[in-house]
Amino acid sequence: MSYKNERYMKLVKDIDKTSSKKPDVTDKQAEEAFKTILKWIGEDPNREGLLETPKRVVKAFKEYFKGYKQDASSDLLKTFGDVEGYDDMVVEKNITLESHCEHHMAPIIGVAHIAYIPNQKVVGLSKLARTVEVFSKRLQTQERLTMQIAKTLMSSLDAKGVAVTIDAAHQCMTMRGIKKEKATTVTNYYLGSFKEDLSFQNRYLRYIAK
Repeated sequence: MSYKNERYMKLVKDIDKTSSKKPDVTDKQAEEAFKTILKWIGEDPNREGLLETPKRVVKAFKEYFKGYKQDASSDLLKTFGDVEGYDDMVVEKNITLESHCEHHMAPIIGVAHIAYIPNQKVVGLSKLARTVEVFSKRLQTQERLTMQIAKTLMSSLDAKGVAVTIDAAHQCMTMRGIKKEKATTVTNYYLGSFKEDLSFQNRYLRYIAK
């Protein structure tokens, strides 16, 4: 692994340290908290239609935020070196992305595009989507999410370059506040060859625009 990617690996460990934390709150305590919220909004948590709601919400939250219990880099350990010297970019487009913003816990819905330039080894295509999934299933800002995906791929694959783009709608601004329902946000992050050589960056942008 190159010195540059060793630095990326250290950054990945720093940004992914939440995955090792164990919750000190039980499901029952979480259910009680949601009962309190139901009362706060003016509902009666004891009425028939809401009796099981706190339990259902806890179950749903476990799915929404399962990324805290996952290690993104572990899914990238299995690589393939028998690629006959392939050294051009690999692009995976339109990866469905569902996350939640850390400011209002409102959904972030969009797509991610990923490209990387192999350095003697490639990874299964599903693992690229899995990397997006792990980091998106946490409370996020789109900017940080974009960087986490890129740095993890760069370090884990020892890639020559990585590019990540996310195009998403934030329901914290489409359903509340300013309520601009058609607004989307685009973020890009480039590492290695994509950052140093504009020809790679321009080709990548043309590919994902198709």
